[in-house]
Amino acid sequence: MPVLPIQAGLTALIVTAVSLTASKLLIQWLVDYRWPIAVYAVIAAVVGYGPLLACCLLIARRWGTGSLGRDFGFRFKVVDLGWGPLTWLAAFAAQFVAAVIVLTTRLPFESNTEGLAERAGDRAYVISFAILAVVCAPLIEELVFRGAVMRGLMSRMPTWPTIGLQALLFGCAHIDPVRGWNNVGLVLILSAVGLVLGGAAYLTRRLAASMIAHALINTVALVFVLTR
Repeated sequence: MPVLPIQAGLTALIVTAVSLTASKLLIQWLVDYRWPIAVYAVIAAVVGYGPLLACCLLIARRWGTGSLGRDFGFRFKVVDLGWGPLTWLAAFAAQFVAAVIVLTTRLPFESNTEGLAERAGDRAYVISFAILAVVCAPLIEELVFRGAVMRGLMSRMPTWPTIGLQALLFGCAHIDPVRGWNNVGLVLILSAVGLVLGGAAYLTRRLAASMIAHALINTVALVFVLTR
């Protein structure tokens, strides 16, 4: 599997931490203006994901061949239409097992979709959030974690520890200080998902299956929440 220098993975992690933190702080600062909620969703997408896409493009030029397909595995084949749903089923199973562990051990947990159901009647918000969760997140997050981060770590670490570490980092990327200790259960569940997505990206040498699975995971969660 092609790898990237460790500097590429570390750069992606730093940009991820900065951009996600900046988007949360910016939204908190702008919330007093009481703009339409869809506006805040767009701002979060631009500030949170825009720098990540730019970072991936720069990494490809600086440490790779300049092609996201060759350097990150951003390629699609017809067979991925089968691998994607299969990866989703495996991720759903991993998510279920992790959720059972969280519930039985009574670890603190709060979903990152809390409060979404109350805004189900706001069509503009639902559409903007759906685009963010079903399109932007699967594309950008897979490029970052299963692309730059995993391939960067793999240049210095064995394969399976690398897949495990990138999964944990993926879970930690969804931490929100507002949730406090309730982030613990969420990180565990999302890390289980990241483990399956990382395994799929490694076995297929492409990101298509993990992107499709990621989009399906978010779509199902969105439907469940909006239909209560």
